[in-house]
Amino acid sequence: MPDQIMEDERIIEIETERLRTFQNHPFKIADDQQMAQLVESIKHYGILTPLIIRPLPEGVYEIISGHRRKHAAEQLGYRKVPVVIRVLKDEDAIISMVDSNLQRENITPSEKAFALKMKYDAMKRKSGRRKKGQIDYQMKGKKTVQIVGEESGDSPKQVQRYLKITELIPELLQYLDDQKLSFNPAFELAFLKEEEQRLVLSAIEFTQSVPSLSQAQRIKKLSQAGSLTREKAQDILSEVKKGEVHRVTFKNEQLHSFFPKTDSAETMKRKIIEILKIWYKDQIED
Repeated sequence: MPDQIMEDERIIEIETERLRTFQNHPFKIADDQQMAQLVESIKHYGILTPLIIRPLPEGVYEIISGHRRKHAAEQLGYRKVPVVIRVLKDEDAIISMVDSNLQRENITPSEKAFALKMKYDAMKRKSGRRKKGQIDYQMKGKKTVQIVGEESGDSPKQVQRYLKITELIPELLQYLDDQKLSFNPAFELAFLKEEEQRLVLSAIEFTQSVPSLSQAQRIKKLSQAGSLTREKAQDILSEVKKGEVHRVTFKNEQLHSFFPKTDSAETMKRKIIEILKIWYKDQIED
């Protein structure tokens, strides 16, 4: 375990002002119920597990493990916290930071994705710097993605999916973290260029509907063919998904009383949604 204290390591106390957040730390620190419980625990019992830190050239220390404990301690007015100092190279520090934080509960998909990406990149850099003829027996015969998967409890294929997820724009990542967008559709959307992802985001907001796996795959195919547009994304997302039981239907002849005969069913649907959005906005502002 990354937080395990070795027999020859000493626990000392260091001022919180000398501690720095790990660079590009992928795990969020939220003042949620879990943080409230941690604050209450520290209030009664103190910090039972010391923070793991490493020295930086500027005379300060970077936190490897214990960001949440430091945050909770500061809320209680602590000026010093117990720590164990370890001298680690950048890649080893990243690997240790990721491994220690992956043990946490309630990690969001984006947190895990960026953490695994940091670890994967660090391990690739370490592997690339091995001297000619030097053998790392842990990695012999294995790809980096396999080792990352074994240590995180995921298959190599799932690790690759997480790595791809990091290419999503922040807004789509938030949909994923909020459980509004499922993981597999999110993975398919990650293949889109940034501007295409923003087209899809606009279509999601317009239709108030996120893509299913099959819809995301169709959007991806349109992207690969170079024919993805906002309108096509809206048309796909406007479809009634399997399992949606509440459905309002109109016959074309009913709608053609209000729309030109040349309008297709999808065009009429799009216009109706636009009209309803304007009506809804006026109702709110009244």
